[in-house]
Amino acid sequence: MLRLVYRALWWLVAPLAVLRLLIRSRRERGYREHIGERFGFGPARRADDLAPLIWVHAVSVGETRAAQPLIEALQQAHPDARILLTHMTPSGRATGVQLYGERVSRSYLPYDSPSLVRRFLRAWRPSLGIVMETEVWPTLIDECKRADIPLVLTNARMSARSFKRAAKFGNATREVFGGFTRVLAQTQSDADRLSALGARNIAVLGNLKFDMTAPPELYARGHAWRAAIGERPVWVAASTREGEEALVLQAFTTLRTRVPDALLILVPRHPQRFDEVAVLIDSAALSYVRRSAWAGRVAAAGSGIDAAPVLPSDVNVLLGDSMGEMSAYYAASDLAFIGGSLLPLGGQNLIEACAAGVPVLIGPHTFNFTQATNDAIAEGAALRVSDPAALARDLRELFTDKPRRLAMSAAASAFAAKHRGATARTVAMLGALLLDKEHEV
Repeated sequence: MLRLVYRALWWLVAPLAVLRLLIRSRRERGYREHIGERFGFGPARRADDLAPLIWVHAVSVGETRAAQPLIEALQQAHPDARILLTHMTPSGRATGVQLYGERVSRSYLPYDSPSLVRRFLRAWRPSLGIVMETEVWPTLIDECKRADIPLVLTNARMSARSFKRAAKFGNATREVFGGFTRVLAQTQSDADRLSALGARNIAVLGNLKFDMTAPPELYARGHAWRAAIGERPVWVAASTREGEEALVLQAFTTLRTRVPDALLILVPRHPQRFDEVAVLIDSAALSYVRRSAWAGRVAAAGSGIDAAPVLPSDVNVLLGDSMGEMSAYYAASDLAFIGGSLLPLGGQNLIEACAAGVPVLIGPHTFNFTQATNDAIAEGAALRVSDPAALARDLRELFTDKPRRLAMSAAASAFAAKHRGATARTVAMLGALLLDKEHEV
């Protein structure tokens, strides 16, 4: 009965979904593009294209970046196969274009209605489907099973909060999670919760995000920025969310009473909020410059990086209004605060900062990244702060205690290196499924 209600609701909300896209496009124009793909219309494979197609669904920016080492390893292991990358958000799609260019095909995933999903699957004829992390769409799972397409939940995670919500639906939830061909979990805790929800054929393979490697030119770009900034103490507030920037600026104002020459690099997670955050900085009576206005000329030049113009010493905040440069921001910083964690939003990925050797501060709300956060804290790579006052205090202490800061930096690098290897394990398991599928053909 729940399944029938769910499908009926999709028919009812489809017209409203288009209206919602148009409303959201006022802030992010990409939402009004490729709308037909969301209903299963759009590009398709040629009828005579018989190469294996590996389909990877990465809903937005974080999942798209997490999929990078996996996609590159799959392309290396299966050079005869094609890759289709699907998304739900324009920012995820833009990230896919930036990372892969024309090496992959791309589309939006259609809404989770039977006829739309069938149209999509007929158009692309995937040999193997891979959905990243938390993407669980009941109709998509059913239709893949009906079409005999192996569907794998990869880099899977299940927070305690999400588990409690899903468990309320009882047998309906178990039928949905039981429809995956395989589930490749990040941690044993994730595996236990997914098993309790009905998932079968579970393996714990680790977190793909530990295998992400930033292009060397991004680190070089960040070092060029740092040279232009000078010897000032620098911290980055990365991937901040709505309502959080005000708290970060509050902490920064407190910090400046003790470390007056500190520079904050503030990088909102969503590009449509850059202008909004600029207004917040103005309201806090802080001098700022946008990355696009200050270092817009910084670019790769042969084997080197063009020098950035000197950042004026009276600039308090550098607003990171760019996409795909987070590793450069980390490389320019002494310390990193990871956003989405001062408010109950679940936190963001701290692994990229650790891989850059940057000590991490993170708020109390990290339920989407529980294991990685707890491990980083236990291994001396990160500190948890409870509120803006604690954030300002710990920033001040770390800025004034260089040996402690350097020890945390070394611990961060060691933490990131220690947990690598999930990609190779994942590719081996996916390769076995792809081989089985080819044998069937």
